Amino acid sequence: MSPMQIDPQQYDGRPATPRDPVEEAAYDLLDRAHIPFVRVDHSVAATIEDCHAVEQYLDTEVCKNLFLCNRQKTKFYLLLLPGDKAFHTKDLSAQIGASRLSFAPAEKMEELLRTTPGSASILSLVFDTDRQVQLIIDRDVLKPAYFACHPCRNTSTLQFATSDLTGKLLPVLGVSPLYVTL
Repeated sequence: MSPMQIDPQQYDGRPATPRDPVEEAAYDLLDRAHIPFVRVDHSVAATIEDCHAVEQYLDTEVCKNLFLCNRQKTKFYLLLLPGDKAFHTKDLSAQIGASRLSFAPAEKMEELLRTTPGSASILSLVFDTDRQVQLIIDRDVLKPAYFACHPCRNTSTLQFATSDLTGKLLPVLGVSPLYVTL
């Protein structure tokens, strides 16, 4: 496996040349919310270990995003938690009153969030216009001054103020998250 290729330059805002429509929708969302951000471009960051390499250029931990569902695959959840935090389904299940949580099928992620595994982020909720995905945020995500995630594609990572996440992004998305402590 070849090492991560990372452009060491931090760019302010969206790319100068258009990207694919899904990634562009993430930038449009941030523009609508009036959220300034910096961007680092890189090769595919398929794992949290790849994201750790990118973190050095942003001096911010990249958030882990897990797309989950109930056993019947009728309820879907996007869980945001710190990248190095372990996830145990029973801890989350107890806090949200849902049993037998598991990872949702990739096809459902593509259908509801228009993203693929490894690329999902809170910005993917722009595509969940029918509000079928419940956002769940581990409170530790909100502690640092800055938040980092992918713009619906895992070939770039964005950093913006955590206060903008809660004060601007969530209201523009019209999303009310569940807050948990895992």
